[in-house]
Amino acid sequence: MFARVYERLDSLRDDDAVRPWIAQLTRRLCIDRLRSGSREVGTDLEDLADVPAEDTLSELEEAFDVHEALAELPENCRVILDRFFAQDESYRTIGDSLSLPAGTIASRISRCLDKLRTAFEGRNSPPLPSSEQVT
Repeated sequence: MFARVYERLDSLRDDDAVRPWIAQLTRRLCIDRLRSGSREVGTDLEDLADVPAEDTLSELEEAFDVHEALAELPENCRVILDRFFAQDESYRTIGDSLSLPAGTIASRISRCLDKLRTAFEGRNSPPLPSSEQVT
């Protein structure tokens, strides 16, 4: 579900409508799953009740922050990271499509993750200690 939210973030028209948008996306995913006659074993609803809503919202906010940091990266990094993490493609598959050796893909993923980490940490710099805050 979270992968689908991440993949479709660019279709969100209004940031204030994120909750209804996620609800609609979830509804459609459930309907699609029911129509396909899928026999997958689902998550026990009792397990879901144990997850506080605040934790889920915190995870979503973090996912949005990562998405924004990812958007700041050069296109080649966005493509490689998307293909490796979101599309679950192997080094070899990515390398074949880009005419690059798998080892080169591995090193580019590493460098792009470093860039993503820097961009993400820049967005989420820790608050100043209370002794350094301006009043």
